Amino acid sequence: MRQVDRCLHTGLLLFGHKLIKLLSWELKIKKKLTVPTCLGKFRPFVGQCCHQCTPDSLRKKLGQNSSLGFNNLLSVNETHTRYRGWLVRRVCCMLFVSGCKAYASPVSNRLERVCQSNRVKEALTAQHKAPEGGDCRGQINSLSPFLPLINTCIIPGLLRFVGWVMLKMGASMFDSIQVNLNHLPALHTASQEGSLLVYVYIRQSIMDCVLIPLVLFCRSLRVPYTICPFQIYSHSLRSILQRIGVVLLPLTEKDAEMDSLYLPVMTSLVRELLHEGQAISVGVSAESGQGCQWLACIRQLMKEGSVPDVSLVPVGISYDCVPKTKIQVGLSFVLQWLWSLLWRRPGGSVRIHIAQPFSLKEMCESGRCRVDEWLPLQDLLLPVILHNRAESVFGQRRMSWLLPSSHYASELKELATERDLSIAITLHLIFSVTSSMAVMCTSLVSSLLLYRHRKGVSTSLLCHDVAWLTDEVLFRNRDVGFGGSLVEVVHYSLSQLAPHLIMAAAPSRKDPFIIPRPSLAATLHLTLQAQIVTHAFISEAVGACAVSAMLCEVANSGIGSRVRTSDVNGEEVTSDMEFDVVLCQSELTEKALQLCHLLPPGFMTPCQSSQSFALDAIDCLVRCGILIMEEIPRDVPICDFWKREETLTWTTSDDPYQSDSDREDEELRSYKISQPNQCPEMLFFLCSMLAGHLRALCWTTTGLDHLHTPLPEAEFVAQIHSHLCDTAHKKKRHYESCSEEAAYTAVRTLIDLGVLSEECQKEGVFLGVTPLFQLSENRQKLHRFISQYLYN
Repeated sequence: MRQVDRCLHTGLLLFGHKLIKLLSWELKIKKKLTVPTCLGKFRPFVGQCCHQCTPDSLRKKLGQNSSLGFNNLLSVNETHTRYRGWLVRRVCCMLFVSGCKAYASPVSNRLERVCQSNRVKEALTAQHKAPEGGDCRGQINSLSPFLPLINTCIIPGLLRFVGWVMLKMGASMFDSIQVNLNHLPALHTASQEGSLLVYVYIRQSIMDCVLIPLVLFCRSLRVPYTICPFQIYSHSLRSILQRIGVVLLPLTEKDAEMDSLYLPVMTSLVRELLHEGQAISVGVSAESGQGCQWLACIRQLMKEGSVPDVSLVPVGISYDCVPKTKIQVGLSFVLQWLWSLLWRRPGGSVRIHIAQPFSLKEMCESGRCRVDEWLPLQDLLLPVILHNRAESVFGQRRMSWLLPSSHYASELKELATERDLSIAITLHLIFSVTSSMAVMCTSLVSSLLLYRHRKGVSTSLLCHDVAWLTDEVLFRNRDVGFGGSLVEVVHYSLSQLAPHLIMAAAPSRKDPFIIPRPSLAATLHLTLQAQIVTHAFISEAVGACAVSAMLCEVANSGIGSRVRTSDVNGEEVTSDMEFDVVLCQSELTEKALQLCHLLPPGFMTPCQSSQSFALDAIDCLVRCGILIMEEIPRDVPICDFWKREETLTWTTSDDPYQSDSDREDEELRSYKISQPNQCPEMLFFLCSMLAGHLRALCWTTTGLDHLHTPLPEAEFVAQIHSHLCDTAHKKKRHYESCSEEAAYTAVRTLIDLGVLSEECQKEGVFLGVTPLFQLSENRQKLHRFISQYLYN
């Protein structure tokens, strides 16, 4: 590494010239990759709603799958206006904004309607704040912290001005903002029919709250009321935002859970907005579930009959580089941000996919999101971890922490079912939004550098792998957010990721050498960019980790295996490894099923059972060529269908995954790892995608020895995060396992496993180690169970 740093000074001087003049590594690539930018026939059609949960909503789109291409939101010229001429070309952006339709939404008597709602009256009575005689003025005084929030409105003139400013500022921030137009006609139709639209996106940056209203405004659709989770301290900035439909919360979402008046007021506000025919934009956090309460409010209003139905619209936003955002935003932060835009070049592109709207009522009534099979994680995995039971309990993991219990008055069975259903809808939306997000070129390069070429790679080999990975992503029906020749795509990706890479171009080498910078900040940035690739390959990653776990068992037993390791040096496994191991399908499926329960939220759709997902994970490895099915000799071959007994027997089943192949004797199925040169490398590449999450769980388990519990939840997570960072710094690697999100997810998983217990006190929630896992023996069993899925 020191030699690379020494040559970095001389190499970077030559790199800018050599990357353009070095045609040698461009000519080495025999295959040129060209991804069509607009109407390519190979571009997948993404954003369709679930065929199981919402078949009627999907049926409305049948026969309308013609691709409408993309539109660059920042490319505004005179053709977008009704006028022509040299003067129009200079003020075309202003003319375009003035021609966009803006829907006014006056406040009228919204405050009085919120005060008169039964929900708010009951909350005021419970707090002994209800005025005698039902005086509305007295209720308004009691709701004074919520008055700016309730009086949020949309003024068309101010909306047009802010839209013009954001288009100008967007050109300074991004190279382009590409919008997928395929599902916009469905939005126009739904809007004309009077459907209530709720846009749902995954929180990444404060720009999410800006881009969705800007896109809808430029397409002459109704601008939604955007629920902003960020704290804006500038009074003037808050005043402007509240007049363009931005709902600024008076409290942080964590503090709001402790306020008994907050939820009734917000539910009543959502009810009044929907009654006015307004659209709403809600952001959901995939790690903590923050934002789930808004979807639960809408679901509750539908059950009460206050709202007949709502059309949910998943919105996938992909960045070449996610803009950094502070949770607390003041006027000084805004001024610094505006000043920085004057001196920096645009930072990457944005791809926005607005998916097909679907009916929330249909999703709830279809019954496909079944929550009756949900079980606590400790019921699913503790018998396997502590008692080494061979077979897992069938069921799906319950993630009740995604929706705070304060949204439901009691834990009755009916209310618990409603709570689980709201959580299932949120999980389904997270999965739908993630599936709609385009895979950017920086995400491909980041995943290759993190998971395949951690010790560096030449540019020509990196181009070859980018071409291969792009084909694999498109094959999995995921769209990509880039186009052009292969060399241009790789050059653009490296320029965007340059602060987090070490790029060396020695005079003796015609090929530049790329190494991910071994630092915490660089690794976390690359990990954040590579997350979308992990989502695309999650089935293969789970199957690969299951194969790795079985190989570990075989290697530890030392029987019935032949693995040549003469070419293995430490953790660097070459492609000459030979695996002569037979793996049983039932055992592989069990390993994959157990790993499914440890996945973070959003990787699996709740309308698919864990057993089906585990079977798909093994089948994906067969399709990838990693596993080969090996037949045991028998009297009648499997392919001889007519000679098999009871092949024409009909079975009654509502399982959509039921097939004739399921009738085979599963004990007789077995797999072998294929022997092509790239198979072990592909296997370890897939295993590495989940290694960061699994390693964080292992380190958190070992870190419990150093904590003096019980501790407040925030302090407990902070100490775990500090332990993860210290462990990574000591090892000088694996920095992807020590992010704040990884620490929080690991703590929540251990709570669900029964390792940690929650105790509610006046000061808040305290976390402590349960008596069962105060025994070091049980913690070691848990550590061994998780670490079996880590190949190194």
